[in-house]
Amino acid sequence: MRAVVQRVTRATCHVEGQLTGEIGHGFVVLLGVAPSDTTAIARQLADKIVKLRVFNDDAGKMNRSVQDIGGGILSISQFTLYADTRRGNRPSFIGAAPPEQAKALYETFNAALREYGLPVGEGIFGAHMVIDLTNDGPVTIPLELGAEP
Repeated sequence: MRAVVQRVTRATCHVEGQLTGEIGHGFVVLLGVAPSDTTAIARQLADKIVKLRVFNDDAGKMNRSVQDIGGGILSISQFTLYADTRRGNRPSFIGAAPPEQAKALYETFNAALREYGLPVGEGIFGAHMVIDLTNDGPVTIPLELGAEP
């Protein structure tokens, strides 16, 4: 499972002009799922992200988690994180999990985030989404758990 975690001051997701998710200070998480990913990996990645200490403490050091600051998470499914661009100019996405598996694990991931009491906004799986965010820092962290596809 791959995630790109961006620290933001605010973020929204719209699908067909309708707001589907919104947060203030916190993380935008772009999540990709591989065929070898499991429920355990989804829960482990959620735990890692909730505990990731990249928010400033009183001394200005990155020492606080999204939970520590009372932030939120906007979670967006993104199969393109498994793009293979080694050949040609058109990416291949065969490394991404099939939609049924990916959707189930995306939902598991979001449920695991909510278990920490965080507000979690979402996109709509498989939809064309418009994400608007204000990157803070910028701080962008790629994470990967589980086996390669």
